[in-house]
Amino acid sequence: MSASRTRTMTAARGMVCSVDQLASGAGLRVLAAGGSAADAAVATSAALAVTAQHMCGMGGDLWALVHVPGMDEPAALNASGRAGAGADSAALRADGHTVMPFRLDGRSITTPGCVDGWLALHDRFGRLPLADVLGPAIELAELGFPASPLLGHAVRGLPDVVDGGEDLVDEGRRVQSGQLVRRPRQAAALRSIVEHGRSAWYGGGFGDGLRRINPWITEADLGIVQAEWVDPIRTMAFDHDLWTVPPNSQGYLTLAGARIADGLPLGGVADDAWAHLLVESAKQAGRDRPEVLFDGADGSALVSEARLGPRRSEIDPDRASELAAPAHDGDTIYLCAVDGDRMGVSLIQSNAAGFGSHLAVSEVGVFLHNRGIGFSVEAGAPAEIAPGRRPPSTLAPALITRPDGSLRTVLGTMGGDAQPQVVLQMIARLLGLGQSPGAILSAPRWTLTVPAAHGFDTWTDPASLTVALEPDTGWADGLRRRGHRVVETAWGDGAGHAHLIDLVGDHLAGAADPRSIVGAALGL
Repeated sequence: MSASRTRTMTAARGMVCSVDQLASGAGLRVLAAGGSAADAAVATSAALAVTAQHMCGMGGDLWALVHVPGMDEPAALNASGRAGAGADSAALRADGHTVMPFRLDGRSITTPGCVDGWLALHDRFGRLPLADVLGPAIELAELGFPASPLLGHAVRGLPDVVDGGEDLVDEGRRVQSGQLVRRPRQAAALRSIVEHGRSAWYGGGFGDGLRRINPWITEADLGIVQAEWVDPIRTMAFDHDLWTVPPNSQGYLTLAGARIADGLPLGGVADDAWAHLLVESAKQAGRDRPEVLFDGADGSALVSEARLGPRRSEIDPDRASELAAPAHDGDTIYLCAVDGDRMGVSLIQSNAAGFGSHLAVSEVGVFLHNRGIGFSVEAGAPAEIAPGRRPPSTLAPALITRPDGSLRTVLGTMGGDAQPQVVLQMIARLLGLGQSPGAILSAPRWTLTVPAAHGFDTWTDPASLTVALEPDTGWADGLRRRGHRVVETAWGDGAGHAHLIDLVGDHLAGAADPRSIVGAALGL
């Protein structure tokens, strides 16, 4: 895939950005009908659950930040699922597992929080009836949609037969790019949620199928609402307040990296020192992630100047450090929406790896995530899998406010462990260099990786840490001279699908990542 550019789109009364133009259109339709940014975000997310099952869906998790004018801080939503009551790390160790099973094992499936997240967002910040919000997704599922090039590519990695996945692959016949796809079982499930609420999902066919696939999840577990409003975490960098969601999310790495970088002489993007110092900031922010990221960790302490100042002082402007840092890849969607009242929503939804666990609930035709891979099976580890515990999550939406508390930007990306690295580069370009959304998202990126990584395992081999560069950065020689291991990669989704909406004076300016091919920023 060759590099591509995207234009900055402008709008006055509202905007939606996502990885799929059909989903962005669903969100825009809801905005045009008088819906709030939260309504639009749920509509877009639900449409993506239909059209982008390779990245996200109703069998996955969700996180969100919501800015409402007049509120002291954004509302933060953690709709990531908990391990079932039967979760048992000793049983996994007895089966010979030293890490969580990656695929085709129900024990890496926590209770999916996506639907609970939709309902929580709509209940608190929605304006339209739920039927109107989920209506565009129901239509896409019933009437059909053309498979995107990304879906057509991703479906090749599925087994020949997936019980519950017949909409996409059946006895080796895989959906092709451009082929019309209908998902009647998902349409019926969405209608039942509109009519009967969460019980129709968690207490219906989906819940039955989930318990069959992962017997560790009990009926009582399904009665627990997975969506929880939590306190956001913030730091100041580049003269703005940066916000994200707390652990069990890795979002603190975005804020920590930005705060470290803000105290360094970054210079301009044409200078390879810019890339070097951002890489080092990300490495210093994330070097102890396995020890400090777990359910219940203190996110505010992780972004404090007392913790980060000494790390900043360890950065050598002329030499790479030998510290570990996160990797890239993964399958997730990020979307954002802003309405005419300047409510802004930053939302991320994921199956973890592509098509998640490769297991689907046949009753509803929905793939289940494998977010449980974030757990440890080591006895006594901070993130050891245990009943009711949430796994460390790569999902990390972000939001920026001005010193007066008004909304500046909603932004984020997919990309597994690399999400904080990509958003750090976006922040540095936006707030440090004043670049436009289109320029930011079209610019080449670096990410940190290790050989044979699947996007969630860089920490297993820090000695092999490598800076992966997209084409045309101009940074390769300078980074190698400073001691970085460098590999030049093809331009594409290994560096995330990022989107952002920036408030500029009296209008909105936004862009969708050209790496997503069919992404769109649409406005009113």
